[in-house]
Amino acid sequence: MTIHHDRLTVSRDEGFVVFLIGARINKWWLIPVVWAVSAAMGRMMRELTADPDSGLLSHESYTGRTTLMIQYWRSHADLHRYARDKEREHAPAWREWIREWGRGALGIWHETYVVEPGSYECFYHHMPAFGLGKVGPLVPATGELKTAAGRLAAGEARRATQRAA
Repeated sequence: MTIHHDRLTVSRDEGFVVFLIGARINKWWLIPVVWAVSAAMGRMMRELTADPDSGLLSHESYTGRTTLMIQYWRSHADLHRYARDKEREHAPAWREWIREWGRGALGIWHETYVVEPGSYECFYHHMPAFGLGKVGPLVPATGELKTAAGRLAAGEARRATQRAA
């Protein structure tokens, strides 16, 4: 894992989707449900990372009583297509949730954010590629991109230029 010691930010011309998804263990004594849901998520992530055309750009995971996975997608259409595809891992897992798992042992949640080009800012210093930095492209956070306010202003200027074109 390469540590980037420069001050970096991401400069994408394309929008993207941030999808947060997770679960919360409510009944520890029903651990088989927790394992089953976890295994299903593992199958989904292996399927998605093995398919570069799926639209999944990158992901990070955090565990605890409440889990969090941050996923970066190329578009909402890609995310929605995967979720609805009956031939992929998500559809059977969702059916199993409705039929067996969704009885309160585990709570599940997700949030979806559609991010337009230039409407975000990020910063990485002494970090390996992480989060949106894995999606990139990473560029030096210097000049107008040195501060959060500068990065947001540069993004707004890019959006205004694109709208005018």
